[in-house]
Amino acid sequence: MSKNQSHQPFDLGQMIKKFFLSSFVVITFVAYVVHQRFTNPDSALNPTVTPSSIIAPLGNSSSGVVPTSPALPTAVNQAPVTANQGLYKDGTYQGPQVDVFYGIVEVQVNVKNGQIANVNFLQYPSDRRTSRQINNIAMPYLQQEALQAQSARVNIISGATLTSEGFMMSLDAALKSAAFQS
Repeated sequence: MSKNQSHQPFDLGQMIKKFFLSSFVVITFVAYVVHQRFTNPDSALNPTVTPSSIIAPLGNSSSGVVPTSPALPTAVNQAPVTANQGLYKDGTYQGPQVDVFYGIVEVQVNVKNGQIANVNFLQYPSDRRTSRQINNIAMPYLQQEALQAQSARVNIISGATLTSEGFMMSLDAALKSAAFQS
């Protein structure tokens, strides 16, 4: 040890203070997340992220998990939907352009027999190589979930949060124009 270096003794009190401060920050964050979860459980802009909605990192897309949609509650006095009636009017409906920071997301939905038959991306963030890689993985999952859920309420794809939110907003607006007026 050189003579300019001073020997610092081990300070147990300082270490305990750091531990409690770190613990306080973590517990505060967890309490905030729990509070948000219970005060806004069905928010369309904050869908529940389940372990099944997380896909593999870009380098390992073959082991990705196909996300599933949570069951949607049904209205108590709602008549059952028949195959002829469907949820939506047949046709092709275009959602608005949604700015998602890295680009624009815009979708088009095709409705046949009152059901969502197909969802296409008209625009999506693709200016950057990373955006193209992420969206090439995320877009098929989002389209598949919308078809399974028959609504815009889909899980957010991990790593493509902004694209997922833009997809939901654009699709929701398109489906509102396709919905039967009651």
